[in-house]
Amino acid sequence: MEDERALVAATCRRLAADGLVIGTAGNVSVRRDDRVAVTATGARFETITADEVTVVDLDGRVRGGGPAPTSEIGLHLGIYQRFGSGAVVHTHAPAATAAGLVVDELPCVHYQMLQLGGSVRVAPYALFGSPELAQAVLAALEGRAAALMANHGAVTHAGDLASAVEHALLLEWACDLYRRAASMGRPRALDSDAQHEVVAAVIARGYGTIHPTATEEPR
Repeated sequence: MEDERALVAATCRRLAADGLVIGTAGNVSVRRDDRVAVTATGARFETITADEVTVVDLDGRVRGGGPAPTSEIGLHLGIYQRFGSGAVVHTHAPAATAAGLVVDELPCVHYQMLQLGGSVRVAPYALFGSPELAQAVLAALEGRAAALMANHGAVTHAGDLASAVEHALLLEWACDLYRRAASMGRPRALDSDAQHEVVAAVIARGYGTIHPTATEEPR
């Protein structure tokens, strides 16, 4: 799991550089088969190294020595067990955390939010690291790639770590977009018909991928 530990550490440093975490406020993990590389409790994102990433099994037991895992290990393992994900990112990103202080659900105000599953639910507050928090977040994530955590932060998951990070960045952008719009009035949300139309268009057009231009056949 040395490659996975290095990847987690590099991802944490990127999240810190992008302003999604400060100090020790967050945790990241990636899964390979029945092992999970996860940030150690107390690790600072700005300076974290692979030595501060530990390896646990799916029951949370530390394998091969190393520091104790994050206090949110139960949340990470719950996501892997329930959704079969490949990576989890938990941040205290400013806009996402702020949104979780005032809304019960972040509405789908932009079609790019469909990458997260549409509207983003807010899990009710519970003590950090507690089974109650893990269960609340798991419920909020049902059918979604992201959830907000009331008075706490945000969590995203995906099949790989790069995608989980992209989800975290997209969620932070969407929360900031909502904040800006709400300062001017009541933001409009996309209704279910509009959301289905977007999904159909994405599939039909191959949206989000690079397409070669048509070339003239040689004569």
